[in-house]
Amino acid sequence: MPLASSVIVPYVSSLRVYEPLAAFPEPERTHWARYARRPVLPTGQDELRAALADLLPTPPVAVPVHESGDAYVAEAEGVVVVCPWRTRLRGWQALEELPEHYPPALLDAVLPPLVRRQASADYARWRERNPDARPWIRTSVWQVPVRWFVLFGDEEREFAGADGEQAARLRYRTPMVQARRRVARGLRTLRQQEGEGREGPLVTGLVDVGRWLEEFHPRSLVELDYGGLTHVLDETQLAEDRSAADVAEGIGALRAGDAEGAAAAYERLAERWRAVRHRQFAN
Repeated sequence: MPLASSVIVPYVSSLRVYEPLAAFPEPERTHWARYARRPVLPTGQDELRAALADLLPTPPVAVPVHESGDAYVAEAEGVVVVCPWRTRLRGWQALEELPEHYPPALLDAVLPPLVRRQASADYARWRERNPDARPWIRTSVWQVPVRWFVLFGDEEREFAGADGEQAARLRYRTPMVQARRRVARGLRTLRQQEGEGREGPLVTGLVDVGRWLEEFHPRSLVELDYGGLTHVLDETQLAEDRSAADVAEGIGALRAGDAEGAAAAYERLAERWRAVRHRQFAN
């Protein structure tokens, strides 16, 4: 259930996959069918608040003890689709990545080594029993990775300005078949540009996203949600943000052999997101 708090937890963007109920085995399918009929559903902010609250006890709770029974719910072509939170699984995976992003002293202060080692051991045992498990959600802090924009077209952009207590919202949604098609086209173009055996970080990241998408039902819905980043950018910046269009223009220019056009599109994109990342270090 939603937590009783109005505090906004920034600044996370999310890439989500919503699967039709038919993709889930029983009894999970029945659970999600009932869940989708609830009149009020928790939000991503509720999940983030709960995760932060787990860090307050001594010792802190690195990963939830039980898996979440919550999900995001949407409709695609008249069919109910569900994106399970799987907070516990994502917590374990995030824990493995923390040393790449935070200095040891800070990490030890927030999550002592003993707590992290215990969580890692729990995850290893769980993986033995669930080797094929994968999350329906990927998240990024203080940015939207460029590779995510490859999945979407500018015509799929949904922007809504702030309305009373409702914050501005910016997201993209596309059918799974379209997302996979764009990944394949983007990879072909980028690999031709970079040459055989010289895959850069964008190609590597896009390959990873493509493999992840292949794990899901072909009639799924793919969503990119700016989430908490809408509290970093003002409404004018959000309204003018056409990052997916810039990425599509850049890839199209590469395909046409227009290096200058590709560079111009990339520079617009880089400048926009450079300004956002700089705010991470502002007082």
